[in-house]
Amino acid sequence: MSEREDRSRAAGPGRIVDRRDSRPMAMRRWPSLALAGACLTLGLSIAFSGARADETLADTPPSQIRRLTESQYRNVIADIFGPDIKVVGRFEPDLRIDGLQAVGTSAVSVTAAGLEQYELLARNIAAQVTDDAHRAKLIGCAPTQADKDGANCARRFIAHVGPQLYRRPLDAAEISALTDEVVSAASTLGNFHAGLAATLSGMLTSPEFLFRVDRPAASRQTIDAWSKASRLSFLLWNTTPDQALLDDAASGALDTQAGLVRAVDRLVASPRFEQGVRAFFSDYLRLDGMDELAKDALIYPAFSQAVGTALREQTLRTVSWFLVERQGDYRDLFTTRSIAMNRALGPIYDIPVAQADWYVHEFPQSDPRAGLLTHASLLSQHSHPGRTSPTLRGVALREIFLCEKIPAPPANVNFAVVQNVDNPTLKTTRARLQAHLDDEECASCHRRTDPLGLGLEQFDGAGQFRRVEHDETIDVSGDFEKQAFDGAAALGRLFHDSTKVSNCLVQSAWRYAHGRNPVNADQAGLEQLNQRFSSGGYRFPALMRAIALDPALFAMPSLLPDRRTAAVRKSRESG
Repeated sequence: MSEREDRSRAAGPGRIVDRRDSRPMAMRRWPSLALAGACLTLGLSIAFSGARADETLADTPPSQIRRLTESQYRNVIADIFGPDIKVVGRFEPDLRIDGLQAVGTSAVSVTAAGLEQYELLARNIAAQVTDDAHRAKLIGCAPTQADKDGANCARRFIAHVGPQLYRRPLDAAEISALTDEVVSAASTLGNFHAGLAATLSGMLTSPEFLFRVDRPAASRQTIDAWSKASRLSFLLWNTTPDQALLDDAASGALDTQAGLVRAVDRLVASPRFEQGVRAFFSDYLRLDGMDELAKDALIYPAFSQAVGTALREQTLRTVSWFLVERQGDYRDLFTTRSIAMNRALGPIYDIPVAQADWYVHEFPQSDPRAGLLTHASLLSQHSHPGRTSPTLRGVALREIFLCEKIPAPPANVNFAVVQNVDNPTLKTTRARLQAHLDDEECASCHRRTDPLGLGLEQFDGAGQFRRVEHDETIDVSGDFEKQAFDGAAALGRLFHDSTKVSNCLVQSAWRYAHGRNPVNADQAGLEQLNQRFSSGGYRFPALMRAIALDPALFAMPSLLPDRRTAAVRKSRESG
């Protein structure tokens, strides 16, 4: 079948644990039981069972709840409290379903261990917000002679920061309850700011903060204005709604077409839209693992962890520059000879780089590098630590750019022939793969993946160019959709012209926005998006604007699939 590696990270089963102690409420941990109970009270479905990071879950329901991704969590903290508040610690791995973490956020669980990690993050953040260096700016008040217990100050702080953290208004009862927690914790700890930090830590581990909740409007046909604000902001900016968007929700502007158009156009026109574009392509191109990508240092001495991080940044800078700054045709990403470059990446691309900062490099027409398929981020990521893999690369091209599904190989596949790079007879990867295809069970998948991957074989496992392998000239010919190509640049031109490639981007952007896979009822809307994308010149900002203005984005799901509804009902009945 496939030589594909399973690089998935398991999210272990989450146990429901009730840790009760005698500390003040604000100092207690949010146990998994509290988190599950809060979600069920909201009528939400969370599976407290593990799922591997690449799991296919084609029946993901219309989402009412989505966990914040790591990048969203970091962005939210920076936007609310400022960039000098550091987020220090590890996050539970995000779940990737059918290639997108954005879809995984609708099905991901929080394990007991993951909740502990969130608690550590929250305590550290709360301690910084309330420390001597930040409290004057971020809290802006303290207990006084007239407010000895600090209740008025606490109420003012909570009334200000609460709607930003929960992305909705807090009612008077909520504000009073949180204020009481501050006063109680401060009395126990003997320090007002310690009590405030304890309460803030609890808010940062609340499901109201950790999850994006879609609440129904009065009609129950659409989500409410606050949920709309969150959907728009996380889609277009990858962060929490700003005050202007919250004001639009409060005024009812987001419930009118004119107000919605004004809000979306403001978000798309903002410099922060680039942050949203980068977030989408980081997810779409699966670049999140580049920071931890490792290569055999003896085989690829030019590659390092710092280079891997720079390669990720290179691709994201190229994409955002081309699609946002230049308003370019998305298809031209597969043929452009322009690429972001810095000094650290000069050895990978074998070019002298005198500039210390990033700049846009232009490869000459004679250069074998052209387009996204020759970015070293993609080439190195879909290779082994010490050798290339046409199969891994072919799988990536099929799944990412063509939205196809390639099954994992059976457990008993023998990779010995492919892995033996010192075979004196089968010197090239192509020759070894051809021998592997003698197994007809494997051939069915390899015929779909390997011709594309072999077209990229002039780039080694670190993404560096080469012409020979073991003194044998590398053959990079192949065919795609019954059209012959010779080399990566020619394959890129075929991808440029393929409607499957552009349609796949539209589908992936739709899935990213909705947090789920489409069902039959969504196909007509997707086809309209495809037509608008092509007739509008394949402009990515226009695609995101169209998705953000589509009423389908704000439709309230009426019913979860039976098996999930049953699971929720069973949890409620068991208490």
